Amino acid sequence: GGPRPPGEGGGVVGLLRRLGRVEDSRQRAAELFRWLVAPVAPGEFLGRHWERAPLLVRRGDPGYYAGLFSTADFDAALRGGEVHFGTHLDVTSYAEGVRETHNPSGRALPAVVWDFYQNGCSLRLLSPQAFSPTVWHFLSILQEHFGSMAGANTYLTPPGTQGFAPHYDDIEAFVLQLEGKKHWRVYSPRTDAEVLPQFSSANLTQAELGEPMLETVLEAGDLLYFPRGFIHQGDCLPDAHSLHITVSSYQRNSWGDFLEKLLPAALQMALEEDVEYRQGLPMDYLGYMGVTNSDAVDARRTAFMGKVQSLIKKLVNYAPIDAAVDQRAKSFLHDCLPPVLTQSEKAQSMYGFPARWQDGGPCDVDILITKDTQVRLLRHGIIRLCNEEAGVMLYYTTENSRVYHKEEPKFLEIDPEYTDSIEFLLSSYPNHISVDTLPCETLEDKISLATLLFEKGILTTKKPLVQV
Repeated sequence: GGPRPPGEGGGVVGLLRRLGRVEDSRQRAAELFRWLVAPVAPGEFLGRHWERAPLLVRRGDPGYYAGLFSTADFDAALRGGEVHFGTHLDVTSYAEGVRETHNPSGRALPAVVWDFYQNGCSLRLLSPQAFSPTVWHFLSILQEHFGSMAGANTYLTPPGTQGFAPHYDDIEAFVLQLEGKKHWRVYSPRTDAEVLPQFSSANLTQAELGEPMLETVLEAGDLLYFPRGFIHQGDCLPDAHSLHITVSSYQRNSWGDFLEKLLPAALQMALEEDVEYRQGLPMDYLGYMGVTNSDAVDARRTAFMGKVQSLIKKLVNYAPIDAAVDQRAKSFLHDCLPPVLTQSEKAQSMYGFPARWQDGGPCDVDILITKDTQVRLLRHGIIRLCNEEAGVMLYYTTENSRVYHKEEPKFLEIDPEYTDSIEFLLSSYPNHISVDTLPCETLEDKISLATLLFEKGILTTKKPLVQV
């Protein structure tokens, strides 16, 4: 929103540059989400559409997504030689009701890929964030808004063809039309069981579909959102190719998924702490319980049912709710893309630190943090404290890879005395604080903690530590 400062440029590149000046990463993420669904207000989107109903935004602005991803970027990725069939790229077709995948093995080199395209095949580039710095930057900001992994795929479809059979997904989908145009049909979930499903569907046939609830032609700059469970299919008109990127989130991020982790932990705590859960079952319960006895009127059955209900109700008191949330946060941090740093952030962080070899020896090696050094977290969402059996762990995202789960979860074991200081850094963000104000016992502790976090790229300083 609002008029752009001169020289900022439109499209995504200008947007990311503007967002780079927003101090708080949470606000940055919220602003990016606002731009994604504009002109619909985020509140209205969450109230009326999120997990409820599709949203179509026709912007009449072909340059809205300019710079995010293009067919030229697709070609550059192929020419980079790191794209492999199956791992990064799928070649697909859907004709006369038959959906096929045509992946050869090995590297996806331009001559082979473009030949498939010329022969009417669609190309799906999986995780373009691994090849496009702009898509990486975009998703790394957006993930903090969802609190759930933000992923993406790009789809390039030749004129007059369709690449995929109708199906529904297990994610919330934002389709951003980048080039050309595409004809879309979206269908309501067919049954209650298919509302917000946990898993994607198999390929469906046209005969299994009713009438579409929404039919439209997306043009460059337009947005189509649909919740998981909504069946969809897209095909190209005879006169134009189509390039779109689907941004997705909220895979396995429901209350049920949370309870899957929480309930076993609650039961384990109850068994340890409450003898009632450890007492034996009635000796004769097999005689009056079970499906064969389910119609019998028996006081012992009533008592048994009552006992089960009271034990389940009492489980709530043993549920380690916050600890289970922290475990989800920990797995979210493992899913996260690493942050993308602006030039000034680089200069104020480990990544711009000028240690180097010069004139026959190492130069500017020492990280000289003092009590007066002003520090803050690089982003609010890059760390999470977890109390685990082995100790207090600080999970962080700065050493993650752009490739999903290429790295193991990254964490530091933290002296429990440091937890107040970590919490202080989180609550002070986005303001800088001087190292001296960290609530550690000694100045030595304050400096060693700040230095450790700086070395991991978690903390940045207000001014570059070494003036070069």
